[in-house]
Amino acid sequence: MLHDKSQWDADQDGRPERADAARNRERILETAKRLFAEQGIGVTLNDIAKAAGVGVGTVYRKYPDKAALIEALVAAKFAALTDIADRALAETDPRTALRTYLRGAIALRARDRAIADVIVRAAKGTPAVVRERTRLDAVVTALVQRASDAGVIRPGFDARDLPMLTLMVGAVADRARGCDAAIWPRYAELIIDAVCPPADARAMVGEPLDMAEMERLLADAKA
Repeated sequence: MLHDKSQWDADQDGRPERADAARNRERILETAKRLFAEQGIGVTLNDIAKAAGVGVGTVYRKYPDKAALIEALVAAKFAALTDIADRALAETDPRTALRTYLRGAIALRARDRAIADVIVRAAKGTPAVVRERTRLDAVVTALVQRASDAGVIRPGFDARDLPMLTLMVGAVADRARGCDAAIWPRYAELIIDAVCPPADARAMVGEPLDMAEMERLLADAKA
């Protein structure tokens, strides 16, 4: 959940928030999270209000503009990435640890179209958000360094390369939703193997798109 489920909560000016108002706030945040993930950052507050089943005025009372709503969601996005990183760091084998994080971070981006935009915005966020980003960066850098020290990562790979990897696979996932939503893991695994090769050779996952599907995907990309 994105906030405390207690009957009373504090709203933005510090006054107690009624239970129905707290439920509306949660509904707005959950709906915004879903729409941003499905459609990207172009979703409007009016779209969110309609999908959440609340009045537009209710949304604007809570969040005067989209930037304020996005700010409220940033912490949840970083919490998800940091949880993936922490679980990966708990792995004792450096290769397994890095591959675990790469799989988790890429899968998160494949499901959530807005996460890249949110992370970029975090650089200009509140001090709390900047701290979350700094903590995530430290954990990911440690994962990469462990893999480098163990000699299981491609020489020269840097933690700063990771956003581009998620961007590439995310583009495939976004474009292929209409023809084969499951195609992106094939290319995610190919990229991960190039960065941090598996200990043993293995076949690629999934199957490539057939010609008709590929033509449709490329046509959509030009639209």
